Amino acid sequence: MRGYREDVAYIHDSGFTDFARDAAPGLLDILRRHGVRSGLVVDLGCGSGLWARELNRAGYEVQGVDQSLSMIRIARRVAPQASFRVASLATVELPACHAITSIGECLNYNFDQRNSRVELRRLFRRAYSALHPGGVFIFDIAEPHRIPQNPEKKWSEGPDWAILVSIEGERARAMLRRRIVTFRRIRKAFRRSEETHLLRLYAADDLVTDLTRCGFRARKLKAYGRFQFPRGIAGILAVKPHLG
Repeated sequence: MRGYREDVAYIHDSGFTDFARDAAPGLLDILRRHGVRSGLVVDLGCGSGLWARELNRAGYEVQGVDQSLSMIRIARRVAPQASFRVASLATVELPACHAITSIGECLNYNFDQRNSRVELRRLFRRAYSALHPGGVFIFDIAEPHRIPQNPEKKWSEGPDWAILVSIEGERARAMLRRRIVTFRRIRKAFRRSEETHLLRLYAADDLVTDLTRCGFRARKLKAYGRFQFPRGIAGILAVKPHLG
């Protein structure tokens, strides 16, 4: 199941980049405070490249990864100094790097049906192997209380698009479903498209435990600097210890 096809990717970049933009200053501060002031950052679920652009402006090299070709096409325009590749986060090979980030609950998405806590543990081990000593892995995750008490519908619109998102969850399975219907102006008419995004929800404390078992020093974050997470989102900071 692929997500963020052409119209949803366009609308996301046009109207839903606040999370990455607002998180960027706090994320940069976390990197610097942990001694990562330059070098390669791998961004998993890079989306349309806004965070990659901020990293480039701050002096970092960036390799972005996303399962959406449409997102990658936008990212290459937004952050031309970065490199990007289309790949599943569940299987992508990680190069030697100084930091790994994943911003905007990307690790929850079930576009690759192998996504599970077991698969995340494998990713954590790959991340630990790829990072230089002292390197950091920063990401945020949607937790089970991201599920609304009652099904919700949210409508948003821009100058050439509109989007309706229906949100509901299955608490017993810790799954969140977003049914997305979009309308995008193409020349003189509006084109309708539809996607369904499934998110597998995790308790951040459980993932901190998994990261610690991989060898990281890991802890839960309540915010990226001054940027407070929305309800049901938690951040995690994992640091690969120096040798000796």
